[in-house]
Amino acid sequence: MVKSSRTRPAEPRERLRKLKQEHGVSYAQLARLIGRNAAYLQQFVERGSPRELGERDRRMLAGFFGVDEMELGASEENSFDSNRGGGGWVDVPRLALDASAGPGALVAEEIPYDTFRFSRRWLAEQNLAANQLSSITVAGDSMEPLIRAGDEILVDRTPRPLRDGIHVVRLGEVLHVKRLQAGPPGRVTLISANEAYPPMEVSLADVDIIGRVVWKGGRV
Repeated sequence: MVKSSRTRPAEPRERLRKLKQEHGVSYAQLARLIGRNAAYLQQFVERGSPRELGERDRRMLAGFFGVDEMELGASEENSFDSNRGGGGWVDVPRLALDASAGPGALVAEEIPYDTFRFSRRWLAEQNLAANQLSSITVAGDSMEPLIRAGDEILVDRTPRPLRDGIHVVRLGEVLHVKRLQAGPPGRVTLISANEAYPPMEVSLADVDIIGRVVWKGGRV
């Protein structure tokens, strides 16, 4: 009999704590990701309640972090290795959000309702980390013809220095998809592809840059 090379960590709670720190996210953010209340994962780690993560919660967290489910407490027969599974494919969460290419879309809870599957090799070739990606839908016409209403966009949330390009940004409680262009010190210009929408120059302090748009898909 060939012995499995996969080993189960002794303490899933400590592993989750370290993964959270390594990725710079909070327990509340992770809890929203899996559709739980804000204190759910902190109570799991700090108080031992619940005693173990449910299969759905564990699988979503393993997918987000890009680790084997066994690291978060799954038995080997019930685990999915996100580094090997799917024949080299990665499931990227589709979020129930609209990024407006128009007047603006109000922010909703960032809870995945589905996934898109991408080639792990293709993501590596694009220098994209699977656990930093999410997909959202575009609403409005201000980015036409480049991006149309109903298109799905792949958003890379990896922290990087600001550079010109198409980004999803939050202004107040509203999401926009716009081309960002550096302006005078401390300022940035939000540019629409549709010339019917004039550029907007805003303070960098007023803009939360969610991520860079790295791919789009839509119906022909």
